[in-house]
Amino acid sequence: MELAFERRGTGAPLILIHGIGHHWQAWQPVMDRLAVTRTVIAVDLPGFGVSPGLPGRTPYTAESLADAVESFCALLGVRDPDVAGNSLGGYIALELASRGVVRTATALSPAGFWSRAELLYCRLALRALRASARALSPEQVAMAAESPFMRSLSAGLLVAHPSRLDPAALVAATQALGSASGFDETLESFAGLMPPAPPKSPITIAWGEHDRLLLRRQAVRAARWSGRRVKLLKGCGHVPMSDDPELVARVILETDPVGE
Repeated sequence: MELAFERRGTGAPLILIHGIGHHWQAWQPVMDRLAVTRTVIAVDLPGFGVSPGLPGRTPYTAESLADAVESFCALLGVRDPDVAGNSLGGYIALELASRGVVRTATALSPAGFWSRAELLYCRLALRALRASARALSPEQVAMAAESPFMRSLSAGLLVAHPSRLDPAALVAATQALGSASGFDETLESFAGLMPPAPPKSPITIAWGEHDRLLLRRQAVRAARWSGRRVKLLKGCGHVPMSDDPELVARVILETDPVGE
């Protein structure tokens, strides 16, 4: 299906997939670094950012969103791309690797490796963030983004270093969260989300040292599922691209022999 996207650079294709409630701009801090050696394509998932929703009565699940990304790649004529994703996008990257339709996959704090209590906490936290984003006026969002204290309150759950966030980017991310038509149904589908089938493509899983949404101990389950050690992103939170763009870009490129 057709999705909104941003393309930069030249080289082998690399698809970037954001988390629930976010948009392709989540990858803005790392895109130019990756575009030095790759054709980087950051997408808005269906029902998020400015992409249209899923067609007809297609339910919002991680699997149907993965179908949409796979269809999007076919529409662009991109075969066997590398893919990287964060949170829900990380799960989608692993799902595509389990299908064997990507060359490699990098998952940053992927969803789906939670306990029942951790899932409940995650859903409550995300609902609270969504409610806040929808309750604030554009003027209030802009004022909060300019205040270091309010920026810490609003973004501290997602990043380890809120002070490094660009205020304009935080405003845009808050608006994207509040307006995402696919958010509620996708969040509800998390109740049935299980780790995908074993991967058929090489994968890397990395976890933010200070992830406060999908807690770091979930990396242990991801390691058992993948049969390999999970990399620790030191000094990073749940959305590590803003905390340490250089580290995140390096981890993504190290998954791929082209980037080594």
